[in-house]
Amino acid sequence: MNRSEDKIAIIGLGYVGLPLAVEFAKKFFVVGFDINKQRISELNTGLDKTLEVENDHLKSVLTSDLNASKGLYITDDVDALAVTNYYIITVPTPTDALNKPVFTPLIKASETVGKVLSKNDIVVYESTVYPGATEDICIPVLEQASGLVYNTDFFAGYSPERINPGDKEHTVTKILKVTSGSTPEIAIKVDELYKKVITAGTHMAPSIKVAEAAKVIENSQRDINIAFVNELSKIFRLLDIDTKAVLEAAGTKWNFLKFSPGLVGGHCIGVDPYYLAQKAIESGYNPEIILAGRKMNDSMGSYVATETVKMMIKKGATIKGSKVLVLGITFKENCPDIRNSRVIDIIEELETYDVNVDVYDPWASAEEVKHEYKLDLICDFNELSSEYDAVILAVSHNQFLKLDITKLKSQTGVVFDVKSLLPIDAIDARL
Repeated sequence: MNRSEDKIAIIGLGYVGLPLAVEFAKKFFVVGFDINKQRISELNTGLDKTLEVENDHLKSVLTSDLNASKGLYITDDVDALAVTNYYIITVPTPTDALNKPVFTPLIKASETVGKVLSKNDIVVYESTVYPGATEDICIPVLEQASGLVYNTDFFAGYSPERINPGDKEHTVTKILKVTSGSTPEIAIKVDELYKKVITAGTHMAPSIKVAEAAKVIENSQRDINIAFVNELSKIFRLLDIDTKAVLEAAGTKWNFLKFSPGLVGGHCIGVDPYYLAQKAIESGYNPEIILAGRKMNDSMGSYVATETVKMMIKKGATIKGSKVLVLGITFKENCPDIRNSRVIDIIEELETYDVNVDVYDPWASAEEVKHEYKLDLICDFNELSSEYDAVILAVSHNQFLKLDITKLKSQTGVVFDVKSLLPIDAIDARL
């Protein structure tokens, strides 16, 4: 086996791994590995259902030759990973029902890599974790599975992902990359590797722990700022003041940070702060601000539902058996990603009032929504009623800008614009 040239394995071909694999494949030979056989099959035909990589772009780098000098070889065969010497792990790091970190995907991925790890190989983690997790949790798994010794036989790095699903402007190569390594020499190697594809440049952190911490506070900071404006929205609603107008006025000051109220879901901002909080608690510190921000943001779905019901009552609606349309189920606009969507909180709260809820989303997969949330998604606009007692615009898909909301609601129906997307005179309330 010729290992004189760097060959890269990407473990996990989701929203993070696939775009990275495609970019590396333009200059290196890359083995893209995933345990989802259906995903592998689709990608090998040039189809990316996440829409993060254009199909033609994906097809242009695909190869079926395991000995190719460059290109992307996509497989679920662990043995194919053995030809590589860099392993980049990009699997999810979710939380459980109690918001505790779940390391199962990382541990399983580390076990997989450990089986094929050779001397002098480098394993780089991109999954968001709390400071210390790479070396405390993942490295022991690699050592046990491989029989090799850390920083003697093999090495590690950490370079946190910064993918923004659905964002076609800030793509993987255009986002500055934080890198790190388990030794100063390895840090340089990892940094130089990413520099080959990241046109925005890199920032080499002094240690793996610093890089881990930097990533987890990026999302925690944003979470706390959104929690603040969500609280403002609740206060200003009581005072009968338009929050959007207030934020626009305050935003005229040069150092005012511009954030908007709303639902905080997805696989990053709505999850990552719990990782930092967990590590803080284990270390004997109670992270009050972080958890307060999470509590506020997690309350917004039920708040929207309750306020909608109040408005329906004021207009004379009989709540039990009423019909409500929720527009959008993905966690953000113009993106098919439904992971950790907090729109489900609106729906579940409405259902406690015995309200009949229809959910329409032209971006989401009906099959995935059924599997994840046990909901029957409406994907065809023509299936919608024209007599809804309330319409809640939960996600600001571009398609919804073209909708005439007034034709979807009854004469006494109400409209709650969660995203402040619609004209003020076309709605009854907004965050």
